[in-house]
Amino acid sequence: MSLPDHEGLEELPPPPADRRVPASTTVRSTTERSTTTVRSGGSARVQTLPAPATGAGARHTTPAQPRPGGSGGGPGGPGAGTPLRRPPGPRPNYALRRLVALLVLIALLATVWFVVRAVAGFVGGLFSSGSGTHSAAPANPGSTAKATGGAAAVAAVATPEIPAPTPSPDAKQGAPGASDVTTMVRTMRIAAANLSPKSIVAGPGGLLFAQNMMYHHTVSVFRADGALLKTIPDSVDLSSFGITGHAGISKGAPVEVAFTPDGTHAWVSNYSMYGAGFGPEGLDRCTAGDGTSTSFVYRIDTKTLAVDAVVPVGAVPKYVAVTPDASKVLVSNWCSWTLSVIDTKTNTQTAQIPLGGKYPRGIVVSPDSRTAYVALMGSGRIVTVDLASKAVTTFAQPGTGPRHLVISPDAAYLYVTNNNSGTVSKIDRATGAVLATVRTASEPRSMTISSDGKSIYVVNYGSASMSKIRTSDMAVVQTVPTDASPSASPTSRQRSRCGSPATAAA
Repeated sequence: MSLPDHEGLEELPPPPADRRVPASTTVRSTTERSTTTVRSGGSARVQTLPAPATGAGARHTTPAQPRPGGSGGGPGGPGAGTPLRRPPGPRPNYALRRLVALLVLIALLATVWFVVRAVAGFVGGLFSSGSGTHSAAPANPGSTAKATGGAAAVAAVATPEIPAPTPSPDAKQGAPGASDVTTMVRTMRIAAANLSPKSIVAGPGGLLFAQNMMYHHTVSVFRADGALLKTIPDSVDLSSFGITGHAGISKGAPVEVAFTPDGTHAWVSNYSMYGAGFGPEGLDRCTAGDGTSTSFVYRIDTKTLAVDAVVPVGAVPKYVAVTPDASKVLVSNWCSWTLSVIDTKTNTQTAQIPLGGKYPRGIVVSPDSRTAYVALMGSGRIVTVDLASKAVTTFAQPGTGPRHLVISPDAAYLYVTNNNSGTVSKIDRATGAVLATVRTASEPRSMTISSDGKSIYVVNYGSASMSKIRTSDMAVVQTVPTDASPSASPTSRQRSRCGSPATAAA
């Protein structure tokens, strides 16, 4: 290796003629610069370069002094003639290297932390329901029948349309306890120009479906933490589902929803259909056979959040229920005065049963999936329907305008909101006897029951409030204000989640 001239190495004598320069050795002289390179096993090959100038521009060199205590290899030392070594260079800047390594490590850890946090937040939000555990949802709001299928599906949505608010409304609100000794806490208010829900229903996996009627022609899907996962349009091409006579795209008007026991699908009723081949939209005041166009129910896959089946039913379908054994979907047809029965294996309507009364609305099903209870809002009574024989029998007459039904966890009692009477009644399921009735406020409508069966929660449409009733003595123990015209009581958890008004009346 050659060294710069200014290092001032003293001149070394040429090697003897009979001596070979060691392989890969380079020697430089200050008087006559020569570079000698020898390949292993060969003779030295020397290239002589012109001597440096000695005039005014010549550089002064000083002979190097022997290094104290030097031995072999160093200039001037006893090892002169051996391969020369470059003087030690500057020491590496280890402090700078450590700083760079630390910054790289911090960047990697930050990236991993954000990725893990995002994945955990998304998956945790989908499965969260306050307690951290989930059982299958009832076949209809208020029913407590066990699921017969597997775990609920999780919506495959990478990024919500609107993220969850902070702090999370899904956070715990105090020590857990029986529903009759806890207090409702309003933790979230969702308001948007594209929301007008007729109903809000919670399903397995922590999903909430809000049906926005014909006002927006959508279903809004939320997580329990308030994140808007997806807005599902009600537009469909009926021909793609094998339905003829309605060319092009048709629109619906989502009213109610019921989840299958395993949570894999949600069945949504459409108040009316809009598009080619459909007549005027249905009305809340109608008569069976008056020419009101029939409508359809949609089946939505809760993983893809897309409509994957369409089934024709009666005119102005309202409430939807799935039997506990998941074999049937039941739909109350407001303007046909009938109950549609859909076979879930074939996704076809197998029967449309006349109910003998006006304006059928709420539905619950017995745990054995054999009997349906239907509230006839226009006739002031509840009827039973034998789903095998199709026989219809009057069951109870609780008050004026019976609208919504729920069943107790032990299936011993039914509870019904009497919209026109402003009351809620408790009914013995074995006999149909009205055991107790309590006044809540103006126009009690949608209702749900706690998982322990000790409390029911009712929204009062005309009073802009939500009431909590203790089922043991049917006493109103709490009432909280809401926005105008509350339309749904979406969960059985001890908190109020109402806020978005619905403008439809029935």
